[in-house]
Amino acid sequence: QVQLLESGGGWVQAGGTLRLSCEASGAVFRIKTMSWYRQAPGKQRELVATISDTGNTLRAESVKGRSSISGDFYEGTMSLQIDNSKPEDTAIYYCAGNQGEYWGQGTQVTVSS
Repeated sequence: QVQLLESGGGWVQAGGTLRLSCEASGAVFRIKTMSWYRQAPGKQRELVATISDTGNTLRAESVKGRSSISGDFYEGTMSLQIDNSKPEDTAIYYCAGNQGEYWGQGTQVTVSS
C-alpha cells in the first residue's frame, strides 16, 4: 500500500509564492505518476499539475506560466510551486499517486488579497 502526506500551504499573500510538498511511503515503487489536485469551496476537484516517472509534466491552464512541479520517484517526493499567487488559488490541495489510485488527506491553502 502507498501513503501520501502533504505539507506546506497555509496562508499566502496574493502575489506571493505558494510551495507544497508531498511525501510517499510504503510501496513507493508502484507510483508512476504524481499529481496535485485542488478543490475550492463549492467547486469540483480539479487537476493542477502532474509529473511522471519519465519526467513528463502537465500543468493546468490556470497555473501554467507561473508554476513548476518536480518529483523524485526514487525517494517518493514531489513539490509544487506557484508564483504570483491569486485569491482563486485558494483551495484544499491534494497529492495523488497514479492519477487517483492513491490520495493524501489534503492541505488547506488560503491566498489573501
